[in-house]
Amino acid sequence: MSTNKCYRIGIVGAGNVTRMHLDGLKKNENRVKVTAICDPNSETLKERADFYNIEQRYTNLDDFIENSQVEVAIVCTPSVIRKEVIFPLIEAGIPIFCEKPFTETLKEAIEIDHMAKKYNVPISINQNFRSHYPFHFIRNLIAENQIGAITAVHFRDIFYRQDQGWRTQCERNSMSVMGVHWFDGFRLILNSEAKSLVCQTHSSPNVQCVGDTDASVQILFQNGVTVSYMQSFSSSYGSNQLIIIGTSGTIVADYNDISLFEVGAKNPVKTWKDPQGGQDLKADSAFNGLNELLLSIENNENASNSCEDNLRTISLLEAAYISSQEQRMVYFKPDGILEN
Repeated sequence: MSTNKCYRIGIVGAGNVTRMHLDGLKKNENRVKVTAICDPNSETLKERADFYNIEQRYTNLDDFIENSQVEVAIVCTPSVIRKEVIFPLIEAGIPIFCEKPFTETLKEAIEIDHMAKKYNVPISINQNFRSHYPFHFIRNLIAENQIGAITAVHFRDIFYRQDQGWRTQCERNSMSVMGVHWFDGFRLILNSEAKSLVCQTHSSPNVQCVGDTDASVQILFQNGVTVSYMQSFSSSYGSNQLIIIGTSGTIVADYNDISLFEVGAKNPVKTWKDPQGGQDLKADSAFNGLNELLLSIENNENASNSCEDNLRTISLLEAAYISSQEQRMVYFKPDGILEN
């Protein structure tokens, strides 16, 4: 059960994604209060702290840990430095809500998970697309038997994206940025873990970056359903579409709209708007993920978005890059963790 407790929140990392979190936190000040923020870039730190009226400001993580007295830390640093930021927070006993991707590699994710268990510190991951995109909504439709048994899933997310800064120098790009959302969503709607995966990636000269801009992935899940997924950051044409084929109907969805088709009907037989989805509610979806962590602390239970759960999502991400690099199919253990 929840309490009326209002938590002191500290932000580690003051980059662009921090604004989404702060917007969501600001709307829920009966539940959380942002009391401190930390970033080594003093200019960015001042800009973010001034705009959101955050009193305590730190350029050093050790000072933040020692003096801020925060009860929960939201980690929004670049994913390439996750461990060096999260380990000191764990050692200080501070619960963590971490921006996605949890880590860039499965090895590092497992190390953090083991460290968190050693110190009994809960960590949750901001897999906010579970509700920002209508994955939760669709999962409920499937549970209501709207399309019968699922036989296949087809998904494409193609558009043009030119990032700036540290992300352009990462070897892992399009799937670390967006694929981690979609891998997590496939797990959710299928209520199953992966069995095998094969992937091809490409880096387009149309986008200034080191890593992949395009990917084609096929995943066989343990329930027998195959997911075909296409990602592109280099397409002049933008399209996002999720198609879930069932034995008695097909669901077609994007960020906002969900339609149900049945054999013989040219038009949808039912349509829905996801009440939790869309760009306007993105900050709300991030806060809801944080609140899952807070509820798990209060109820002394694992959150559904825990770092332990996220090992399966990071396993899919790792598998995709291994498959592309080594030109082979990759397999998973029965628990959904990537085989060694």
